[in-house]
Amino acid sequence: MVLKNSFNHLNEFFFYIYNYIRKIYLKSSFYNKKISKIEKKEIEYKPSLSLLACLIKYEKKRNNIEDFYVSSIWENKKIKESDYKKLHNFFWLFTLDLKSSKKITQSIILNWIEANQKYNSKNWEIDILSKRIISWISNSRLSYDGSEESYKLKFNTNIKKQINHLINEINRSSLINNKMIGCAAIVLTGLSYKDEKYLNYGLNLLKKIINISFDSHGFPKSRNQRQLIFYLKYFILIREWLKESQNEVPDYLNEIILYLGQNYNLIWQSINQNLLFNGNHLNENYSFDKYLKFHNYKFKNENNECGGYVILKNKNLVLSVDLGSSPEKKFSNDYQSGALSFEIFYKDCKLITNCGYFQNYKHQLNSISKSSATHSTLILDSSSSCKFKRDIDGILKVNKELKVFKKPIIKEKNYWCIEGSHEGYLKQFGIIHERKIEYLIDKDKLLGTDKLLKRKKLKSTNFEIRFHFEPGVKITKTQDKKFILIELKNSGWKFLCNGYTIEVETGLYFGKKNSFVENQNIFISGITQNNDQEINWELSKI
Repeated sequence: MVLKNSFNHLNEFFFYIYNYIRKIYLKSSFYNKKISKIEKKEIEYKPSLSLLACLIKYEKKRNNIEDFYVSSIWENKKIKESDYKKLHNFFWLFTLDLKSSKKITQSIILNWIEANQKYNSKNWEIDILSKRIISWISNSRLSYDGSEESYKLKFNTNIKKQINHLINEINRSSLINNKMIGCAAIVLTGLSYKDEKYLNYGLNLLKKIINISFDSHGFPKSRNQRQLIFYLKYFILIREWLKESQNEVPDYLNEIILYLGQNYNLIWQSINQNLLFNGNHLNENYSFDKYLKFHNYKFKNENNECGGYVILKNKNLVLSVDLGSSPEKKFSNDYQSGALSFEIFYKDCKLITNCGYFQNYKHQLNSISKSSATHSTLILDSSSSCKFKRDIDGILKVNKELKVFKKPIIKEKNYWCIEGSHEGYLKQFGIIHERKIEYLIDKDKLLGTDKLLKRKKLKSTNFEIRFHFEPGVKITKTQDKKFILIELKNSGWKFLCNGYTIEVETGLYFGKKNSFVENQNIFISGITQNNDQEINWELSKI
C-alpha cells in the first residue's frame, strides 16, 4: 500500500512538472510562430444562420450592438466563470440584429484579436475556442462582410491560428463533448476557406469519434441520453454544412445520424417525456423537433430497447427501466448508480421518478445525485450498487464496472413484464439483487418483486427500496398505516407492501440542471437474512 501511494505521488509530481513546462511552451513565441503558419485564403462558404437553430435559441427580438458596453466589454476582471465563457465564445453574436452597426461589432472582434495574439489558457480552452470559431464564421455577414482588407487579414489569420492550436490540442482532451464541438469548428473552417487540410482532418476526427464513442446500435457508450441528443445535433449540423457547401456527405455520417435518430425517437419523440437516468436532466426538446421537421429528418423506432433502457408504453402509461450495465471508466463521467431503477408516467404525469443529476463535478451534490439512494431501486447498507473513484480532474468515474443481466421482455395486450438482476452487492454483501415489474393493464396495477438472493454467508445488513416522486406530488399515509395514497394532477394511486415497514421521507430532487428542491419518497426497509428474500409491493390506480 505504501509503495502504491508513493508511486501515485510520483506520478502526480511528474504530471505537474510536465504541465508546467507545457504551459510555458504554449505561451512562447516559438509556439505562436508555429501555429501562425497559414495559407492566405479568404472565406468563401458562409453557412446559413438558420442551420445553427439546433444549438441556438433565436429570440424574436434581437439586440442592437450599441446596447453592449463596447468600450469596456473585455475589461471586467470580476466576471463569473460562466459569464466569462459566454463572453469569449461569442455566441452572443447570434442575439444581434443583423442591421446593427457592423463597424462596432467588428471593432469588438478586432480588440479581442489584438489582445489575444498568443495562446491564453483561459479563453483558448477547447470548448470556448471552438464555439468562438463557429460563431465568427456563422455570423460572417456581421463579423466579416464589408470590412477593410487589413481587418479581413487579421480575422482570417487569427481564425486559422486558433484552429491550428485546436488541432494540436484536441486529442489531449478527455471530455468527448469538447472533442465533438472542436471537430465541428475544424470542419466548418475547412468548408468556409475551402481548405482540404482542415476539412480532411475534421472528417477523419469525426469518423474516429463515431468509431470510439458509440455501441453497435448507435447509442453513446456513456449511456447518457442528454449526450445522445448533443451528438445528434452536431452530426446533423455538420451534415447540413456539407450539403449547403455542395460537399459530399460521408456514408458513416449518414449511418450514425440514422441510428441516433432512431434512439432519439424511442427515448423522447415516442413519449415526449424526460427520463432521468445517467446524467440526464429536464430538457425542452420541442424546438429541436421543429428543426428536424423543417430539415426533413424523420425517425422511427419499433423496438422497446436502446442503450440499456427498456421503454414500454400504451396510450395511458409509460414504464421505463434501466437494465444496462455501467459504461467503461473513460465514458462514465455522468453515469449514475441506478441499476434496475425505473420511472413511470401516467397520462403525461410522472408517477415514479429518479431524482435527476447534479452536473457540477466540483459540488458535493454531484456525488449524492450519483448514488443509488437517489434512484427508485434497492440499496444495501446505504451503499451504491456501483462504486466510483475520483480521477485526476476530480470527476467521479466508475471504479469497477457493474454488470446487469436481463430476461426476455414480455409485452402483450393486457400484460407487461420486465426482469433483470445485477451483482453490484455480491462482493461486499454476498447478495444479488433481482427485480421483476409486472403491469396488469386492464386493472391499472403494477406489481413489483425485489429479490435478495444470498450467494455468500456474510453478516446481515439493512436494506431499503426507494420510490421517488416529483416535487409537488401529494403523499398521504392512511390511518391504519397499511397503505400510502399518491395524488397526481390527473389520477390517484395506492401503494402497499405487506410484511415490511413502509415510511415516507423528504429527499432532494435534481431535475433541473445544477439545482435542487425537496421531494418525497416512499421506502420499504428491512434486514437481510441468511436465506433468499422476496419483497413484494403493489402500485394500483384508485
